Order: sequence, then structure tokens, then C-alpha cells
Amino acid sequence: MQTENTNKYLNVINWFGIVGGILTIIVIIASVYNPWWQLVVGDGIMKINASPMNTNFGLFGTHFVIPLIYALNISSILTFACSGTIMLVYSLTTTKPYAKELLKFSWKKPIYSVITNVTCLTMIIVLTNIITGIKIPLIGATTTTLPTQYTGNANIIVNLTSAFQWPFYLAIATAMLCILAKIYHDKKIAPTIQTKTQQ
Repeated sequence: MQTENTNKYLNVINWFGIVGGILTIIVIIASVYNPWWQLVVGDGIMKINASPMNTNFGLFGTHFVIPLIYALNISSILTFACSGTIMLVYSLTTTKPYAKELLKFSWKKPIYSVITNVTCLTMIIVLTNIITGIKIPLIGATTTTLPTQYTGNANIIVNLTSAFQWPFYLAIATAMLCILAKIYHDKKIAPTIQTKTQQ
């Protein structure tokens, strides 16, 4: 009897949600120390590290943050932490009356974060190109001449290298698992709960 109850409980656990919830927490920890996207100017003269959890700037080896961006990073960390925790709670209590609401809140957050991150980066790069004339690559390396109004009419050519880092791809994997958790709930768990209710 105990084995039968255990099997029934295991059948209604959302395993995609458990893995997605755990990865969400891992993404937070990884993103605090490693950016989602990085731009390197020259031989490390300047670096821009962009991440929803930790966006900072480096100049000649000295790193600094902008208070407003720092506040947004803290907000993003808290949102991600809530999302991951709630996803884990939902995944272990899928038959509870409140489970659907927990899933509804948590499964979208990693997806929105990835989409927002890429969209904002693209917009900033495009606007920078329009306003300053400096062509920054979203991915890859290029050589650009700095506008003379910023260099005292001197021709300065710099190398720009940018790339998405591994925490970004981990965030994409997390978002995919959260989508799978939602699909798994709709296709398997919800019908199972409905069948039990009808019995």
C-alpha cells in the first residue's frame, strides 16, 4: 500500500519543473560572478559585463557599477529566486488547489528575462551606433574608428569583441525546462488530477 501511494505521488511530480527550479537558482549564482554578455574594448582596456543579476563596467582593471542598474540587478535576483523557489514548491505539490497558480507565476520569469536581456542589448547597441557612430557587434569581433569628436581629432582604431557567456546559455536551458514543465502539466498532470476528481 505504501509503495502504491509512493508511485502515485511520483507520477504527479513535475520533474521538468524540479530541474527548471534548481537551474533557476544556479543561474542566479552563476550570473552574479559571470556576465551573460561581455564586450571587450582593445586588449582589456575597457569591459562591459551585462547580466540581469550583475551589470558592471571595467576601465583599466577597475570595476564600477551604476546605482540604478545595481538596484535593477537586485530586483532581478529577487524575482528569479522567487520564481525558482515557487517552481520547486509547485513541482512537488502539483495536486494542491494552489499549484496551478504557482506554476502560472513561475514558469514565465526565465523566458521573459532571456527575451528582455537580448532585446535591451540589441536596442542599446543600435542606439549607440546611431548616436555615436561606434559599431558594436552583438556577437563577434570588429575593428572600428572612434569618432574624432571624442578623440580630439585623432584617428584611433580599436578592436571590439563581444560574446554571450555560458550563464546566458544556461538561462536559455532553464527557460526551455520551464516551458516543458508547463506543457507537462497541461498534457499529463492536469488530466490525471481531473480524472481523480471525477472518481
